[in-house]
Amino acid sequence: MWNTDPKDQKPEYPYCFGKLNTVFPLGDDGLRHTPESCMVCRYKTECLREALKKTDGIKVREEKLERAYTAGMVGFLERWSRKKELYRQKQQREKSAEKEKGES
Repeated sequence: MWNTDPKDQKPEYPYCFGKLNTVFPLGDDGLRHTPESCMVCRYKTECLREALKKTDGIKVREEKLERAYTAGMVGFLERWSRKKELYRQKQQREKSAEKEKGES
């Protein structure tokens, strides 16, 4: 017998779901903006969170760190420390992604 419970069914996401450069592209001003087409989507929050969980999400955090450093909100050592941590996270995510591909 089939399980027809809606809670157990996986929702069908749009083609752009979780794609950082589509749902949170870099604008002309050097900042990231959510496009108008995403504002009406019912999955917009979940989609953006998923995009930021991926390796590209670390790029967003690096951009934010660079803006803070340029504005004088973060000193050299703190910037260095955070960049080092972001690099480690990126390596770890890439390694786990390779591991998942190997299991598939």
